[in-house]
Amino acid sequence: MVSIVVPVYNASSYISETISMVSAQTYKDWELILVDDASTDGSANIIEKIIEKQGKRIRLIRKNVNEGAAAARNTGIDASSGKYIAFLDADDVWKPDKLEKQIAFMEKNDAAFSFHAYEFGDEKANPTGKIVTVPKTLSFKEALSRTIIFTTTVMFDTEKIDMEIIHMPQVPSEDTATWWRILKSGYVAYGLNENLAIYRRPAKSLSSNKFVAVERIWFLYRNIANLSVPASLFYFCGWAVRATLRRL
Repeated sequence: MVSIVVPVYNASSYISETISMVSAQTYKDWELILVDDASTDGSANIIEKIIEKQGKRIRLIRKNVNEGAAAARNTGIDASSGKYIAFLDADDVWKPDKLEKQIAFMEKNDAAFSFHAYEFGDEKANPTGKIVTVPKTLSFKEALSRTIIFTTTVMFDTEKIDMEIIHMPQVPSEDTATWWRILKSGYVAYGLNENLAIYRRPAKSLSSNKFVAVERIWFLYRNIANLSVPASLFYFCGWAVRATLRRL
């Protein structure tokens, strides 16, 4: 079974579609764990009504205090019971055969950690044609210059990886910090180079986001990877080039 962990915060515009999308997966052995992070828009009420109709495979965990996506995902991880754990953000989209293909890929490669290609979408998740391809494998050093692992594409085999190491720290870019920590400990991430998800990007100015991204990657180099300033600058240059090309 695969446990699908979804942090939910003010996602009332998307959450019904998200649940329907998971229910439509060709791989049927799943549980959906929705962690409501103290939403104020009625997201939890929408989920409860769906659960009443669809049954116990969909679970809602309500948090009384908003603690952010990392804490919400950790809550979902702790509540999971599947061999596999997959992450999904409420506003992103999976192709119908995503779970089936990724699990088959992991079994074929005996992988503990996998991710796959994805496509950028507009604010309505309409595909833009810009697909981010992924390498066959990714090591820690390779990951330092290319933040290519998109959270909604990640899957773990909990029989092959320590559950504790996949918990996310409370730091900026907690997802990338987690991937780096796992890779640094000796695991290799296996990339399935097939587009199985859409990353929804709202129409807005990206200038402030770019500045935040620079701040966050520098923080990760110095505090998560524990790199020296020269080493951080070296990997930062590679990251900047690849990040720019990925968004062109």
